[in-house]
Amino acid sequence: MSKYDSLWKHIQRSREDGLDLTFDEIAAIAGLPIDHSFLNYKKELLDYGYEVGKISLKNKTVHFKKLREAGNLVSRARR
Repeated sequence: MSKYDSLWKHIQRSREDGLDLTFDEIAAIAGLPIDHSFLNYKKELLDYGYEVGKISLKNKTVHFKKLREAGNLVSRARR
């Protein structure tokens, strides 16, 4: 279990093609503040059918985008 699982599940449940969250919103959802380790954990989001797009340090936001259906891509929602 990842420390960001609650965030990944929140993003997956949104079913949006794209989603912008502030660092504060991420902290509230994940139960911990975003830090440098987020860069290592972000690849886990691929298992949920999304990827991390742009991270804006200036605006303190992260853009998440839904992956297009591809041959071998199966999100956890379908397992």
